[in-house]
Amino acid sequence: MENQTQVAPRRNIQPSFAERFFEPLNRVRTGVDHLIEDLPTRWSAFQFPAAPAIEMTETDKAYTITAEIPGVSSKDIELQIDRDMLILKGEKKEERREEDCDYVISERAYGSFERRISLPADALTEDIDAEASDGMLRISIPRNSDSKAQKRKIEVHTKTSA
Repeated sequence: MENQTQVAPRRNIQPSFAERFFEPLNRVRTGVDHLIEDLPTRWSAFQFPAAPAIEMTETDKAYTITAEIPGVSSKDIELQIDRDMLILKGEKKEERREEDCDYVISERAYGSFERRISLPADALTEDIDAEASDGMLRISIPRNSDSKAQKRKIEVHTKTSA
């Protein structure tokens, strides 16, 4: 008995129109993917310092704003009021060592920042008090006890065609 192996003839398969259309886009995407893989995993060293994260709470007597300001000296913080806006400005200064060194990695951000916080209508901006300690800035804003909440429900009507 003869051992016969038959090989199927190869067909020249042409890529479809969609494959030909998307192939250059796939090459670009692959190139961008490789570029992103080569970038640092953390961008903070290349970004401007972010505005401090804040929390704002309220009681019947006052609003309290707490801002994270690690590494910022109280002399480098400026608070201003402009109409109904509280403006928090500051600068985190870079610590310099006298010895020559090259950084292997640095994820710390330095520089100026500014944060604007809209204040409620019943905030008494003349009596604001601020205190910085342990990397936190606490701002106390008294409320006008005579000012009642001017909140009311407004009925929405449906307009009928004439």
